[in-house]
Amino acid sequence: MIDYIKGEVAELTPTNVTLECGGIGYQLNISLNTYGAINQESTAKLYVYESIREDAHVLFGFRDKHERELFLHLISVSGVGPSTARIILSSLNSRELENVIVTENTTLLQSVKGIGGKTAQRIIVDLKDKIKLTDGNGAVQPTVKESLSETGHAAVSALVMLGFVQTASQKVVSKIMKESPALPVEGVIREALKRL
Repeated sequence: MIDYIKGEVAELTPTNVTLECGGIGYQLNISLNTYGAINQESTAKLYVYESIREDAHVLFGFRDKHERELFLHLISVSGVGPSTARIILSSLNSRELENVIVTENTTLLQSVKGIGGKTAQRIIVDLKDKIKLTDGNGAVQPTVKESLSETGHAAVSALVMLGFVQTASQKVVSKIMKESPALPVEGVIREALKRL
């Protein structure tokens, strides 16, 4: 799996970027927010999501891990594919999207091209427990995953790669980390495997 690609910006449009890295040009689909972040840059580091289908191998690039995490949340919703998720992230920035979901603002979500009433409802119902409301200063409260230590992140990633559901893995790892914060990654994973 590709985590990120760092290289020279060879070509850039509002929807795609080609990053040249080691003599190879990688074409990545991007959101308008990512385009805005790298528009004036000669080099860029983009976090990657690989969409592998029978007929295509498509890369999506994100300016930061948070945008990629929101993208992954969106595509976990039934009926929302990578292209739709990219349109949503082009229409709303990360903070706006989080606030739309937490405040259950279906009207604003439906203003995104291609999002109807049922899809907007499904996104909100599926994601409102994964996204936390911003505090009085406008800072986003951390989600379960964000509040985990580096050890916790590594354990959750390993469990997801083993085929366990991400939300269930996050809950179990979070509980284990609270009980035994000094456990190494292997210990957290072993304990989680017993509980999942």
